Amino acid sequence: MLSVRGLSVRYGRSVGALEGVDVEVPGDGVLAVLGGNGAGKSTLLRAVSGTLGLYRGAITEGEISFDGDRIDRLDPAVVVRRGVVAVPEGRQVFARMTVEDNLRAGGLGAASAAARTAARRRVGELFPVLTERASQRAGLLSGGEQQMLAIGRALMSGPRLLLLDEPSLGLAPQMVGRIARIIREIHAQGTSVVLVEQNATMALQVADHAAVLEVGRIALSGPAAELAASEDVQRLYLGGHAESQAQADAEEAEARTHRGRRTLSRWVG
Repeated sequence: MLSVRGLSVRYGRSVGALEGVDVEVPGDGVLAVLGGNGAGKSTLLRAVSGTLGLYRGAITEGEISFDGDRIDRLDPAVVVRRGVVAVPEGRQVFARMTVEDNLRAGGLGAASAAARTAARRRVGELFPVLTERASQRAGLLSGGEQQMLAIGRALMSGPRLLLLDEPSLGLAPQMVGRIARIIREIHAQGTSVVLVEQNATMALQVADHAAVLEVGRIALSGPAAELAASEDVQRLYLGGHAESQAQADAEEAEARTHRGRRTLSRWVG
């Protein structure tokens, strides 16, 4: 469905953000893009969505195709009409507008009134809380509810490919799990997803395929299950080293306790 080939991106005249990036999203799949801060994850989504210019960025090499047609030279609004819709990082809802008005704004990109009605029904099924709070100002929602609204607003245009930028950022673990289940359901309903995440554990559980960006280049890519089993991914992104260290610290603390008890027994005895 989505093909990115040899993509290089710069901000201004000298700041290189991506260099020769190749990624693909199958026609029916979820691609997780992992990496630390500054790796180029958000830049990749901006390039696909056509919004690089808003951040003073530009594609210097490569091309992006969706369903076989190039989209890297299109206006962002045209990209949306082609079926590619992005949810930016940071839950950027229209805070002073009501929940329902936010959703109506998202529906402006729908193909028809019937499509908007069907999309609104879908959003209501995925996020019942948005229907319950339809008349409430979006800025008064909790962080997790605002994230639901941001995703719901994007779904109102009926996308075939949804670009999610750090949807779990700043959310409590319980809400992260809920967002993960919602992403699975969106995919099950026929929408492909590109999921940019620092929460690698969540992302690899949701995704079919994954790619790791390091300093603007693809360092690893392949089936999500294979990357989850990779020692490098476990060490760098899944906390394998931290867990091993925590276990070693616990064992050392237990050993110190036993030594202390033996010493105390000798003094008391």
